[in-house]
Amino acid sequence: MLIIDADPVEFKQDPVEDPILSRASSSLQQPPPTFEESVADHVLHFPQDDDLNLAQEDGEEPPAFAPYDAHFFTSRSGDIISHDSHLNDDGEALYRFLLSQASTPPAVILRCQGSHNETHTRMVHSHHNGHTKMKTEQYTERITDFDFCIDVGQCIFGEPTHWSYADSTPAYRGRMYQELGISVEKRKARKSERKAAKAWDTERARRGFPPWIGSDYAWREDQPCVMQANGVLKSSWTLRQWADDYCSSRKYSKEFNYHKIAYGWNFEAIRVAAISVVNSTHYRGDLSVQFETSQNIVSVRSHNRLSRALSNRWIKFLLFLTLIYPFIWLFKRFHSRGVSKQSVPDVHAESPFRDVFDTVDATTQGSSLADPPGRRTKVVGTREGEWFRQWEGTIRRAVQNRLQDKQPLTMPDDQPVHQALVLDGY
Repeated sequence: MLIIDADPVEFKQDPVEDPILSRASSSLQQPPPTFEESVADHVLHFPQDDDLNLAQEDGEEPPAFAPYDAHFFTSRSGDIISHDSHLNDDGEALYRFLLSQASTPPAVILRCQGSHNETHTRMVHSHHNGHTKMKTEQYTERITDFDFCIDVGQCIFGEPTHWSYADSTPAYRGRMYQELGISVEKRKARKSERKAAKAWDTERARRGFPPWIGSDYAWREDQPCVMQANGVLKSSWTLRQWADDYCSSRKYSKEFNYHKIAYGWNFEAIRVAAISVVNSTHYRGDLSVQFETSQNIVSVRSHNRLSRALSNRWIKFLLFLTLIYPFIWLFKRFHSRGVSKQSVPDVHAESPFRDVFDTVDATTQGSSLADPPGRRTKVVGTREGEWFRQWEGTIRRAVQNRLQDKQPLTMPDDQPVHQALVLDGY
């Protein structure tokens, strides 16, 4: 805004005429522009690369937000281990780190192994008092007939669900022994409680139940367990609260374990079916069919030399040989600042092979899953029977051909190749 004094001050003008002043004086004699002319004026429109910042005149723009990139390494089994100091002090950083690692599902494989013992006879030469003697002896050798595995984890469907053990379930909650409850209500778990919890955890994993299903859960063989909501167990604390509790601990050696669990398939039924397929080939050797899970643990540990040394299996082995590790264990077990072991309590990121969600159908009077009228439960993902039908022939032929391969099989061998699919009339 220009203010014109009523009594102008006299001043001595420069003999050189200033074009800017002349334009300003001429503009004062013209009427102000209209609103439409002001909007269309080029002075009000700044180019994108202009350095003028009307929002911040005295400072630079704040830097863009970037998530914290924590330092970690991968063990031989594929587990994630981190000694980052920021993850041990900031609960928000630890929480975000766990969420980022949970996006990667665990690796699940079905391993089939067959072997037998063979007894052989060989000649052995021996020297005694300058004389050479020869004798025969028998020895037993283990022969591997077949050894292969199938990648089952590629069928994992959906986003992970973050969950932690219920308050009534024995778990590590800041001590070297399992406890029940939270905060000041914690107590040491009895041996019978730990034994019962371990037995049910094994049974639950065999049947493919979600971890939040308790031992009092009444399942039905004709209905997937994930469709029923009764008997659900969970902790009173959220994942973020457990992360803050871990970071607030002042223990010298502390550990935060985050487990990934796959559920939704009846793994025991698949294992029994695979054994029956191998037996149909008239194989009579020693057979082993098991599910193996790897890359399923995210462990955050203290940022000090002792914790880093114990994370190295060779250093830990040397500590055992030199009898130093027993003294370290006593310090961690009995000292007030010894160890804080938290499995949060065993916070899990469940990766389902099948996921369930409700769909509303106004025309539906009921469903086979005993849902309320007008609401149905839809199951998405691959069922274990469909998966086994695809791989049944591959398992049989792998046994007959004595296949030995360390790399997991990802595709059945009876699938058409890509070159054949492009043929006209195939």
